[in-house]
Amino acid sequence: MTIYSDRNCPYSHRARLVLTEKNIAAEVIIIDDHHLPEDLLALNPYNSLPTLVDRDLVLYHSRILMEYLDERFPHPPLLPVDPVARAQSRLFLYRIERDWFGLLDDLNSQDTGRADKARIILRDGLMAVAPIFEQKPFFMSDEFSLVDCTLATLLWRLPTYRVELPAQARPLLKYAERIFQRDAFQASLTNEERAIRS
Repeated sequence: MTIYSDRNCPYSHRARLVLTEKNIAAEVIIIDDHHLPEDLLALNPYNSLPTLVDRDLVLYHSRILMEYLDERFPHPPLLPVDPVARAQSRLFLYRIERDWFGLLDDLNSQDTGRADKARIILRDGLMAVAPIFEQKPFFMSDEFSLVDCTLATLLWRLPTYRVELPAQARPLLKYAERIFQRDAFQASLTNEERAIRS
């Protein structure tokens, strides 16, 4: 199994985090998404990262990769077994991707107004969910899940996006620190990602 990954992208990072949480042996090839190798271009019609190659199977959307890895290597499970809880987790993933990951282009924009607006939307969205982390140790769950893999990679990058959370977000900040201290999270970081908070 081989995964082609960007060195500092939350989409690639969350796929690598699933690999480390499940202790899956895979070759991780870190590449520059602006200079993809020819063999990868032939495998992935969207020329995107991450891309997973498992024998004859090629997957190239991070959420599909994550769910595939969770099903192929079922222990520890990162999605609930119960169909209703599993559907809710998938809905949480969808909302995080749409509402917050959907802001990444704007957050990285050279247009100051556009970036500032995205910063406010992200901060306010995170503030709105902060109280739920007083109820459960993980995102709406007693167990670490794919939702946590996704949210953690975004929270790790808040300094890069210049998003500062006020003291009222304390439950969310404590949750983030717990996730960041996990051995698997630390093992999933590239040198560039580690430098964000060094």
